[in-house]
Amino acid sequence: AGLSTAQRVVTVQKGPLYRTEGSHVTLWCKVSGYQGPAEQNFQWSIYLPSAPEREVQIVSTVDPSFPYAIYTQRVRSRGIYVERVQGDAVLLHITELQDRDAGEYECHTPNTDERYFGSYSAKMNLVVIADTLSASMAPQLLTRAEGEAVELACEVSKSTAQHTHLSVGWYHLQGAGESHAEEVLTLSKDFVLRPGPSYAQRFLVGDVRLNKVGNTTYKLSIEGVKPSDQGQLYCEAAEWIEDPDETWKDISHKQTGRTSLVVMSQGRDLSVDIAATERSLSEGDTLQLNCVLGAQKSISRHFQVLWLLNGMEVAKVDPHGILIWEDEYEERAKLGQLQAFKHSNTVYVLIIYEVGLKDNGTYHCSASEMKTPGDFHSIQTNMSSGIQVHVMPIGYRMHLSVSTSTPQVVVGDALILLCRVQGATSPVSVQWWHLPPQHPGPRVPVATMERDGTLRLGSTYQDSRTRGSLRLEKASSGTFTLVIPNTLDEGDGGRYVCQVTEWSRGQRWTKAGETAVTVSSMAGLGLHATLRSRIATVRYGQSFELICQANASYTLGEVPVSVRWLFQPSLPISHFHELVRVSPRGAVAWGSAHPHFQRKAQLTKAATSFRLHIHNAVAADMGTYQCEVEVWRRNTLSLGQPAATTRSNAVGIKVLLLESKLRVATTKRSVEAAGGADTAIECRIVSAHDSSQFAVTWYLLPPPPADETPLQIVRANYSSILEYGTEFSSPAQKSRFLSQRVSSDVFWLRILSVNPSDQGRYYCVVEEWLWLVDGWYKLGEGASGRTTLELKLPEHELQLEKTNRSISARKGEEVTLHCLLQGAHLPATHLSATWYREESGHNRSLLSLHRDGAIEYPRESLAGRLQLRRPTAGDLSLTLSSVEEGDAGLYHCQVQRWQLQSDGKDWALQALACSGYTQLTTIPAESTVLSRICSSPPLLNFILYLPLLLILLLVLAVFCWYFKFRR
Repeated sequence: AGLSTAQRVVTVQKGPLYRTEGSHVTLWCKVSGYQGPAEQNFQWSIYLPSAPEREVQIVSTVDPSFPYAIYTQRVRSRGIYVERVQGDAVLLHITELQDRDAGEYECHTPNTDERYFGSYSAKMNLVVIADTLSASMAPQLLTRAEGEAVELACEVSKSTAQHTHLSVGWYHLQGAGESHAEEVLTLSKDFVLRPGPSYAQRFLVGDVRLNKVGNTTYKLSIEGVKPSDQGQLYCEAAEWIEDPDETWKDISHKQTGRTSLVVMSQGRDLSVDIAATERSLSEGDTLQLNCVLGAQKSISRHFQVLWLLNGMEVAKVDPHGILIWEDEYEERAKLGQLQAFKHSNTVYVLIIYEVGLKDNGTYHCSASEMKTPGDFHSIQTNMSSGIQVHVMPIGYRMHLSVSTSTPQVVVGDALILLCRVQGATSPVSVQWWHLPPQHPGPRVPVATMERDGTLRLGSTYQDSRTRGSLRLEKASSGTFTLVIPNTLDEGDGGRYVCQVTEWSRGQRWTKAGETAVTVSSMAGLGLHATLRSRIATVRYGQSFELICQANASYTLGEVPVSVRWLFQPSLPISHFHELVRVSPRGAVAWGSAHPHFQRKAQLTKAATSFRLHIHNAVAADMGTYQCEVEVWRRNTLSLGQPAATTRSNAVGIKVLLLESKLRVATTKRSVEAAGGADTAIECRIVSAHDSSQFAVTWYLLPPPPADETPLQIVRANYSSILEYGTEFSSPAQKSRFLSQRVSSDVFWLRILSVNPSDQGRYYCVVEEWLWLVDGWYKLGEGASGRTTLELKLPEHELQLEKTNRSISARKGEEVTLHCLLQGAHLPATHLSATWYREESGHNRSLLSLHRDGAIEYPRESLAGRLQLRRPTAGDLSLTLSSVEEGDAGLYHCQVQRWQLQSDGKDWALQALACSGYTQLTTIPAESTVLSRICSSPPLLNFILYLPLLLILLLVLAVFCWYFKFRR
């Protein structure tokens, strides 16, 4: 299916792109199909070849703290920046491409849509290759008469491994100070010759040509030079590569030195021009001045030339070419430092090989025409305009900039200090010093790199166990990087001074610069986190988002930060479990306690704000959430010990499930069944969800005088698995009480072979269950109306002893509970009987005699202590052996008589009766004095009775005395 307008699509420039080191690179990125504001934000990251899974953040249009440390300085100095072309399109600029910039670039757009739909990022590869293009032409000073020809040769070569094309062009500058170059003739990358506007007509007639000679030489030929051709000529080469989008891109440009061309007009007056190959020089450089004479038929004429500096004569060349130096220059000429000569009758050259400060000033050349070589009087004299030459001291051009990519760090982090040197023409030595904060004492030497690359460390920094292995490296032609891997304490902050010395011809020139850093302790970080959610109650299937905001007194964007998301389910007994952890390097590790979150959660980070977005909420997502933020020291990430940790407040999320539609029929009913017959109790569902499943539990409320506590008979869950209640768990009861689903909305409780103990009120409780994405959920429940089961009593009643009894028994003794059937036993009949004991208002069966003679013990623990006396003879008395204290209670028996029907298959209940009640009282063994006496030997009885006899005799004597006294 195609993408709709509501689906976000991020597009980035197609790769791979090949670009040369040092070039200016742009990468475009745009987004479409988005919702929200017209101005979208963009974030650029890179995945380096050395760690292809690790994201390194570069620059963002919304978050100044987004760049990682290795890019912070370049972003601040606009060495890397984002240009917004329009609201939804940007260009990433890298002004000076470095070898470490190679990798896979990702353009990401933060979400502004109502829901996540589409792509939010795109990637492309950038390959950095060496710049192998070279273009060279030896600088010359050429003089041509108007109408003569001139030829210039330019050497261009490359050794790029990729398939590239070259373009070579020639350009003309009219004057010495002219900055705008005019195109003469160019051989394009498509091998097409293209003349400049001023040379188009001359190119068409063949007066301006460009020929390739051999593999690397490009020759420019100009026939019939004109005065407008006078000036400077140079060659420029460009290397081109075809990008994946089939467009060609220039990846390197090189310019040659300039050749000066003087065109002499056909006038009679003598003209004099002076030119210099370079006007600004450093001490020790070579200066070449050319004096060009313009005259008709110059070959047959005689000229004398004077060289002057600040109006003072330096040297003279007579018409014969004889050189005469002024006294103060003669010694330097003898040492080979000066040279002046006649190149041709119209070109004269002055060369100073090792210029000094004394060679500063304005140079002129003066030409005089002599009638004959020996004349002392000139026919005419003319002087050139002055040319200003600047000679600067050694190191004058050297510029120094000192900076740091780690201006604020915490203890344990690394310091990265940069010392950039520009304009140095000779080898330099670099020395770093440290000025601690609030310590005005002497500066501390850190490290020194000599001109030959030898490294020396200061005494304080030699032990690698304290601050790590300190490094001072020459990163590029003029950048020296000092890395201190591990800061010890706040004392490592302060100012760091870089001192650079340039050496040349026994002289040196020193410059220094400094940068400041702050080292803070984690103790005062003041780290805390706040968790919030826009909504606390969500509907089933809705999405929700949790926002964890970390704050501290320190800039968190400059230290590694990790976050843990914690979850406590809404269960009676539960604890917080780790949902997911995002490491400082961006690695994501999901916890094992709740794996379903991994399939539906999205993690994002913007500055110090962390977001957890949960799609399609289900009941399992309901609970309490927390986030835990950890701050790390950069050089201790591998040790697993964060420098500071904080846990946020807890936020509860409630998920509302679908509302139950369950309705169960509540009509009251009455069912009458004959003893021994089968019957069924109905449970009908009136309404529910179409896809629901049901769990049905059947209950019995026994008839009075029993209490109203229902007895669970059997439960059939939504998978039709049966679970019987305690009173119905015996094999005989399980075989008689069956739960059955008759149709989609009707359930039956089938009762087989009904007997008198089955009487009571029956009802069902129905639970509605629905499968919701991740599991079964209970939506609701409902109870049916009561169905009263009554037993259709037989016409006859058994003659059973009805006498109520009360007996006592000592613990450990044997006792018999009477149940006697009176009258003769009828043929073709069978008896069944059940003994009951009343417990908490309910009659609990102890033993059942079935009509087939089988005996069932509902309570297995009593099986060895209960025994029927002579059931075949009508004596159904129960013998209870080894009486226990807990056996006390009210006992009775129920007896039924069954008769085989005429068909010889079914049995019918013919008569039934209940016995009288027997109250059993248990007496602890030897619990009274009397029992002790009765159980003692005769002598012991006598001894025990003697005090009683004495007391009786004493009482009798008192009465006799009293009556005698009365008389």
